[in-house]
Amino acid sequence: MKPIKLFYLENCPFCKKAFQYIKELQEEHPELKAVEIETIEESKEPEVANQYDYYYVPTFYINEVKEHEAGIFKNEVEALLRKALDA
Repeated sequence: MKPIKLFYLENCPFCKKAFQYIKELQEEHPELKAVEIETIEESKEPEVANQYDYYYVPTFYINEVKEHEAGIFKNEVEALLRKALDA
């Protein structure tokens, strides 16, 4: 399993959806709870965020590789969680 880094902003509606999808998916598929997700609020941790190459949130990195950036759908979140779980 590989860890996920999730960059977000508190007031971002797409980020709120991403968190909602993560919660729903972990309830629907308990095996996905095992995926480690480090969340980084970019305005509170700019020194961390500035070390990564992205422009939009939410942005997901798996094992330090950018896998998704910007608006996201539930099926895409599930694919990311499964990719991290199976890696």
